[in-house]
Amino acid sequence: MSQRSDEDSPRPTPLSHASSPPQEVEEPFEDEGALFGDDIPMDEEDGEELFGDNMENDYRPMPHLDRYDDRIVDDNEYDVMSVGERMAAEEELRRRDRERGIIRRDDRELFYDESDDEEDPRRKRRMAEKAAAGETEDADMIESIENLEDTKGHTIKEWVCMIGPRTEIANRFKNFIRTYINSKGQYVYQEKIRRMCENNKSSFTVEFPYLANKEHVLAYFLPEAPFQMLEIFDEIAKDIVLSKYPSYERVTNEIHVRISDLPLIEELRTFRKLHVNQLVRTVGVVTATTGVLPQLSVVKFDCNKCGFILGPFVQSQQSEVKPGACPECQSVGPFMINMEQTVYRNYQKITLQESPGHIPAGRVPRSKDCILLADLCDLCKPGDEVDVTGIYSNNYDGSLNIDNGFPVFSTVIFANHLVVKDCKQIVQSLTDDDINAIIKMSKDHRIAERVIASIAPSIYGHDYIKRALALALFGGESKNPGQKHKVRGDINVLICGDPGTAKSQFLKFVEKIAPRAVFATGQGASAVGLTAYVRRNVSSREWTLEAGALVLADQGVCLIDEFDKMNDQDRTSIHEAMEQQSISISKAGIVTSLQARCSVIAAANPIGGRYDASMTFAENVNLSDPILSRFDIMCVVRDEIDPIQDQHLAKFVVNSHIRHHPSKKGELLETTEADNELAIPQEMLRKYLVYARENIHPKLQNMDQDKIANIYSQLRQESLATGSLPITVRHIESIIRMAEAHSRMHLREYVQEDDVNMAIRMMLESFVETQKYSVMKSMRQVFQRYLLFKKDHSELLFYILRQLSQDQLAFLRGTDESHAFVIEIDEKDLKDKV
Repeated sequence: MSQRSDEDSPRPTPLSHASSPPQEVEEPFEDEGALFGDDIPMDEEDGEELFGDNMENDYRPMPHLDRYDDRIVDDNEYDVMSVGERMAAEEELRRRDRERGIIRRDDRELFYDESDDEEDPRRKRRMAEKAAAGETEDADMIESIENLEDTKGHTIKEWVCMIGPRTEIANRFKNFIRTYINSKGQYVYQEKIRRMCENNKSSFTVEFPYLANKEHVLAYFLPEAPFQMLEIFDEIAKDIVLSKYPSYERVTNEIHVRISDLPLIEELRTFRKLHVNQLVRTVGVVTATTGVLPQLSVVKFDCNKCGFILGPFVQSQQSEVKPGACPECQSVGPFMINMEQTVYRNYQKITLQESPGHIPAGRVPRSKDCILLADLCDLCKPGDEVDVTGIYSNNYDGSLNIDNGFPVFSTVIFANHLVVKDCKQIVQSLTDDDINAIIKMSKDHRIAERVIASIAPSIYGHDYIKRALALALFGGESKNPGQKHKVRGDINVLICGDPGTAKSQFLKFVEKIAPRAVFATGQGASAVGLTAYVRRNVSSREWTLEAGALVLADQGVCLIDEFDKMNDQDRTSIHEAMEQQSISISKAGIVTSLQARCSVIAAANPIGGRYDASMTFAENVNLSDPILSRFDIMCVVRDEIDPIQDQHLAKFVVNSHIRHHPSKKGELLETTEADNELAIPQEMLRKYLVYARENIHPKLQNMDQDKIANIYSQLRQESLATGSLPITVRHIESIIRMAEAHSRMHLREYVQEDDVNMAIRMMLESFVETQKYSVMKSMRQVFQRYLLFKKDHSELLFYILRQLSQDQLAFLRGTDESHAFVIEIDEKDLKDKV
């Protein structure tokens, strides 16, 4: 650079100075042409020397010049702005700039004019160099915040891949993660990231509705271009985590963003070409899982000839990536995978099948393969009902095309978020208000009556069956002392009786109210369908294990209708499942044991169609003693002719039809509450049931053991005498289980005497009901003090009154006064009978 005198080029002045006095003339260099050559154009090489010998003179104080105009200087004091006010002010400035036609690019270049490109040769040179290097930077790509949703005619996938929109999406998502605040003023995602790092996890969840409320453009792009958007989200999440915890990369190389609460849930059978490469959400039951395998993520190869390491190559899901030639020795192979430098990730494939309750009538359940990667592996097992959010994608399958004769793609779901729907998940979703309402409800001394009144409220009477179902739903406590001898906690119930007594309706009600229930019928169920079956995988030709109904109902309820119609061979297959609560498989080289921790509630019809009270239970039902002893409670339903009861039943049914008529929908709630003030709303009953099962574990303490021992010995003697029902040691365990279930119904931590008395009453009723009619009366008198425990006295009075009225009616029928509609009973007779 040449140095000029101050006359040729004035020195730069300080910002505060209006002008500068003339400086001393400096000696120029001897010969500028000799130094730099005369052929250099002066306009390019001439410049201004800022660092001269007297440069400090430029910054000396000059009081007469260091003055400011009072009209320009603002001496007012201002309060510190909050973040919200600052953002509002910046938004206002942006709006003003848009009105004036000023486009804001970034902090360094606020004002932009297209003519600048033409006038600045250095900018042109930079652009040319970048174009030659393949690093094109199109000015149109860097869009302002307002124009992100305008895709300029590109598809969303193309638009999201461009550098400008990609940068804008990344900035917006980073801003959303850092600044999103919930109604309580908490930074939601900052807290989630902190908790994730505390637990050494590699993913956190972003709720789609929150994203849609704050950044609606990102929520609009996400379902349309999920692969690209999730890749951007994962990069930003990793940047944020590493900015907070720089050494977190030692724990995990990847941070994943999981998208939950997608508003639309699709059924598995409704997926079409419209959904391909879209983010979708579906619900199903896991029927089969593979092992967790290592999948190539970033792969490197060794050249066998020269030892050069090729790569890294990012492996895609659809096809295997292979190098063409070695850049070192130009050979085309062979190449071996470099095991040390290749990056792997966990891979698991599961099969999702439609939930049993969602299959349309007469249709075969559809299933779909779902691929789990990274930390989603091993989150679920066969039998779990899961809610999956993922990308519905297709891959080319040659075997399909050979079978069908034309190109067909098989489809698969790449899971992004997976939730197992079980009791724990429902309990976690309970609000504080729900828990307070549940605890308040448990303080009611009539809570057991209220729960029983809420079981199948559309069925008249049958209090004994409703109590049995309530106990089965709440369940006892399983025990496994020292991991040696497992004692089940689930209660099995058998309902047997005349046709038309709502047996199947009870089962259908339990299917709706239980947190996890699987319904099967005896005629349509085989042994392997109930337990598990082994089949050969079509693609891998390996033997795999498929879960049956009892395994799918693990930690829930398995309902079997038409239990008597099952084959004896099929029925014996569930012996182990009902007592040991496991299913052992030894087939095709697979030797394993599956869990089947579920209550079995079965309904059966007697041999002749109707229950014959003159015969024992074993003679009425075509079931073997081993299976009968596995049922804790046996309910016999008789369809007895009773004019008064029949009239009440007919009125109840007619009122029920009137009340539930489509035209009466508005009045439905009021009449239901008026009819049954004890009943709990079904949704609240479900929450109460789940909360009790998950949080209450009753302990046996200070229990009257002598009472149970006496009852057991008495029952053994009666069973031997009558020969109706075998009483075994299992029945002692049944009494304990029922006592625990009754205690859990009241949300009690310890089993009390009332619970034991109620369990004894249920056991005795089950035993007495299954006797011949002739033995039943004498047995009721023997066990009367147990059977009358907590029975409503008004119910007893009504029962005696009914007996008297039936006797009176029989007497009137014997005379000519059978046409009389009024039956009179003397008060003295009633008192004597009572």
